Amino acid sequence: MEKRLQEAQLYKEKGNQCYREGKYQDAVSGYHRALLQLWGLNPSLPSPIPNLGPQGSALTPEQENLLHTTQTDCYNNLAACLLQMEPVNYERVKEYSQKVLERQPDNAKALYRAGVAFFHLQDYDQARHYLMAAVNRKPKDANVRSTKAVYCAANLVLQTRLYKYKV
Repeated sequence: MEKRLQEAQLYKEKGNQCYREGKYQDAVSGYHRALLQLWGLNPSLPSPIPNLGPQGSALTPEQENLLHTTQTDCYNNLAACLLQMEPVNYERVKEYSQKVLERQPDNAKALYRAGVAFFHLQDYDQARHYLMAAVNRKPKDANVRSTKAVYCAANLVLQTRLYKYKV
């Protein structure tokens, strides 16, 4: 188990390096490989085949914390990568951001990315919800400051639609 945790960390670091170099597809590959290393270790996930795999070896609290932190970081980083790639898969960005928010509801980056994804998926109510939450958590963050513009656009779309229905 310790070996798989270490391998996952190495893949995540490789993904981080690729991201810094602008190699987003390679970064995605690194994060996916890290998640694959962790897949069978997560005690909260049922085994696809009963009695298959290591039996009776539980994770220590430190290992479980590392597992969840690494998974959360990988999902957050995957969302960041996907926003940099063309065409952007906003459905996946939303999915990965929400996985982060399940464990870290106040994660400003995940809130921002979820808001951007919902905006591009034309769910303006959800976009506004997530973007305002991001602004409230980190008002001075550069990405979050740009969120205010996206939030204003989402608000404008909503108000325009409401106006059309009233007329």
